Amino acid sequence: MTRQKRRDWLMKSEPSVFSYDDLVKEPDSTAMWDGVRNYQARNLLRDEIRVGDRVLFYHSNDAPIGVVGVCRVVRAGYPDPTQFDSTQKYYDPRSSKEKPRWYVVDVKAQKRLSRIVTLAEIKEDEELSDMKLVQKGQRLSVQPVTEAEFDRIVVMSKQ
Repeated sequence: MTRQKRRDWLMKSEPSVFSYDDLVKEPDSTAMWDGVRNYQARNLLRDEIRVGDRVLFYHSNDAPIGVVGVCRVVRAGYPDPTQFDSTQKYYDPRSSKEKPRWYVVDVKAQKRLSRIVTLAEIKEDEELSDMKLVQKGQRLSVQPVTEAEFDRIVVMSKQ
């Protein structure tokens, strides 16, 4: 069974590690979304996220915290090459090319939002009250969002 419908996601990154501006500076404004070391998020990267899916790029651990841009997935999940290289930050000696543990997708910057939509604003917006981002205990760096939530955040960025 193949999934046809585009899905929407929120991906978190600390701007001191990799910011939206860093993505824009990459060749063709495209980069591998690496460094995910949580099995639940890994499963989304490996099994759920597909080419054409939309992504809200979220700056975490910054001031202010919030959504800063929109990306599109341009390559579906594949083994994270950094897990095999002992010189890399995300090297995992327990992983092998035959049985990779970690996966990545490639994303391409689409547009920087007119302004950051902060976490505080998202929490205050009734239309976003069911969003995983604002639910207690939801700390995943990769999480699904509904089409309505995605579109609402884009609209909020223009206000």
